[in-house]
Amino acid sequence: MSQHYTPKLKHKWNSVFVHLLLWGVIFILPYFFMDTERVFTWRPFLRSIPEMLGFMLVFYLNYFILIDKLLYRERTKAFIIYNVLLIVGVAFMMHYGRELIEQLIPYLRPRWRGRRNPFFPLLFIVRNSTSLFLVMGLSVALKMTVRWFELDNERKELAKAKSEAELQNLKNQINPHFLLNTLNNIYALIEFNPPKAQQAVMDLSKMLRHLLYDNNQTYVPLRQEADFMRNYIELMRIRLADNVKLTTDLSYSKTGDTLISPLIFISLIENAFKHGISGDKPSFIEVSLKEHPDGKVEFISNNSYFPKTEQDKSGSGIGLELVRRRLELLYHGNYSWNTTIENDVYSTVLVIDTKKQKDDTELLDRGR
Repeated sequence: MSQHYTPKLKHKWNSVFVHLLLWGVIFILPYFFMDTERVFTWRPFLRSIPEMLGFMLVFYLNYFILIDKLLYRERTKAFIIYNVLLIVGVAFMMHYGRELIEQLIPYLRPRWRGRRNPFFPLLFIVRNSTSLFLVMGLSVALKMTVRWFELDNERKELAKAKSEAELQNLKNQINPHFLLNTLNNIYALIEFNPPKAQQAVMDLSKMLRHLLYDNNQTYVPLRQEADFMRNYIELMRIRLADNVKLTTDLSYSKTGDTLISPLIFISLIENAFKHGISGDKPSFIEVSLKEHPDGKVEFISNNSYFPKTEQDKSGSGIGLELVRRRLELLYHGNYSWNTTIENDVYSTVLVIDTKKQKDDTELLDRGR
């Protein structure tokens, strides 16, 4: 539950800090522009209390009421009329409020007052009205900024929830797809080599443990995923004919903490077995996985290329499309994936920057 309330509490304190900073600047900054020989005294500060209260009244009536009730509901004309009436009324209150304070507290009266200009009250009210209009605009600007950040956070929350839901849906699609291909392989193996088929079932049970207990996580240790890949490749090796050469090179830290999305490489390996094997021609499949010191994980697959015909509907190509969508959801901007077909050799190279992805995820979490 704390995960839901912590961002709101953080936003609340940030908002309080912004308001305190704003009023501190408005009320204190003018003293920095006085003559250097003059210092802060309580007399002018106390005499300015009506102006301070007037500024805050206009600011917060707009911030909490008028902007929400009128401006956000596209009642712009009413918003302007209410503000004109409010500002003129508050300007009069500010002028006569100062005079009232001076009458109640003689200490606050100016020590010297020359002949008053007959137009002084009007000039004072016009000056205050101008300042109040600026305060009203400042209230609108701050409210709009806060609303923009709130809407942006809501969009991020919705995007994250949508991405997580879509990711889970993609993973749910991968499991049946993967199991279907594997069961088809075992079924074919049963016909010509039952003992190997039994061993294949044992290997499959080990992989199912990974699918059932680890696939529900967004990320798993790379070493764990590599073991799963090795078991899968060995399962596939059982049914290979003598004309197929299969080589693997899985290089990774046995004690490292690098995390990777589960099953992200399996569809690429499946694709290599699907298109890289011929029943009567020499074939080869090369699979390489390397963990680099800088946090990048590099997967390389090369295989002889024997494209399937239109009549062959085994595997509709959904596997590679799911990989692409998962990469965009989980590693957007932090991966590169290239495939080439040259001289009847299909090559795919997938590089994932797990360190940068981890840093970006932590930075996003802190920002929220």
